[in-house]
Amino acid sequence: MDDHNVRFSEEHIWVLDMGDCARVGISDYAQEQLGEIMSFTAAEAGLLLEPGDTLGEIESQKTVVELPCPLTGNVRGINEDVIADPSLVNVDPYGKGWLVEIELHDPSEIDHLMTSDEYDEFNED
Repeated sequence: MDDHNVRFSEEHIWVLDMGDCARVGISDYAQEQLGEIMSFTAAEAGLLLEPGDTLGEIESQKTVVELPCPLTGNVRGINEDVIADPSLVNVDPYGKGWLVEIELHDPSEIDHLMTSDEYDEFNED
């Protein structure tokens, strides 16, 4: 993924900067590690999240993972398509497989996340 508006956390969460809000999901690397995604449970709409708070939970064939939010903001939207069909995360993690949208309290927090090149290097270690 070489979109300049996308950043990554060390917990394999991607963030698409959309101005006053951000779309969030798990990286292609993360979905490969998890295997087939069986379900996604999101934090409730309107909830205030801070970095490290759980933005949702993904269950795969292998495990259940709590997803840490990389930013501060309120849950603005939840991808109902992924709740109905969790395999979208495996098929299109950066497109149709997005998980939640967060209304940002401090958009500059995105600058502290890794670029796609930095994220690729991080995963090589």
